Amino acid sequence: MLPIDLKDKRAFVAGVADDNGYGWAIAKILAQAGASVCIGTWPPALKIFTRNLERGKLDLSLPDGGEMEIEKIYPIDAVFDTPNDVPGEISEHKRYRDLSSYTIQEVANNFKSDFGDSCLDFLVHSIANGPEVNKSLLDTSRDGYLAAVSASAYSMVAMIQRFGSLMRKDGSVVSLTYLAGEKVVPGYGGGMSSAKAALENDTRTLAFEAGRRWGIRVNTISAGPLASRAAKAIGSIDKMVDYYQLNSPLPQANTASDIGNTAAFLCSPLAAAITGETIHVDMGFHAMGIPGDLLTEE
Repeated sequence: MLPIDLKDKRAFVAGVADDNGYGWAIAKILAQAGASVCIGTWPPALKIFTRNLERGKLDLSLPDGGEMEIEKIYPIDAVFDTPNDVPGEISEHKRYRDLSSYTIQEVANNFKSDFGDSCLDFLVHSIANGPEVNKSLLDTSRDGYLAAVSASAYSMVAMIQRFGSLMRKDGSVVSLTYLAGEKVVPGYGGGMSSAKAALENDTRTLAFEAGRRWGIRVNTISAGPLASRAAKAIGSIDKMVDYYQLNSPLPQANTASDIGNTAAFLCSPLAAAITGETIHVDMGFHAMGIPGDLLTEE
């Protein structure tokens, strides 16, 4: 037996707003492996997230019979690097005005204040947003396109810029991408496919730069579709899951736990020589050239 032991390690999983997405699954698997887990939540979702947590409405159960303990929850809006970047209409919005320290720099500062220097081992970027995701690329506005790239790709660059110096040597950064960054996926619009392509390219460049500067690894997981609450913004998500299940080499849909297990592996010493990679966790769907049921025998 070769267990993954992440005791005495600390993770920051940014982009968790409920308990049925990939970010939550990653947090639980890291906790199961023994890591201390901090969570970053989008400010507009913070109140309902913490309220559901207090009321026991979130699934904290671990396979070994225990429960995940969240060390600390930070509000984070990864579209903004510093307080000066926050426009007045956002800072005065009812979901923001009672909050402070939710820009990336402020969260990094608070993290250092809470835990000290060299306090972080794993940084998980589970953040994506495309306000025009339901539009085709041809119909996407400049603002919608740039918003998708800013929230879904540049945010990882900005987070590594500010958290990299807090990470211990041999630390690991893991993000989430999707096959639309490599191939055409109709319905995944609004510039999101471009954002995922940028994220994957940035993964390779950041693996070199952050590896040389801080000795940390940077990888991304190309996950198959999951009918999470966040993914419901893609109107065809259920059809996408069904299509994957029908046409993958392993004819079933991947689960959130599959992604969590891969993230734990990438954070562990077992993956010490892996960096700059896009790892597909989609039951092999990415390998297919034509639908799997097209040439089945009659």
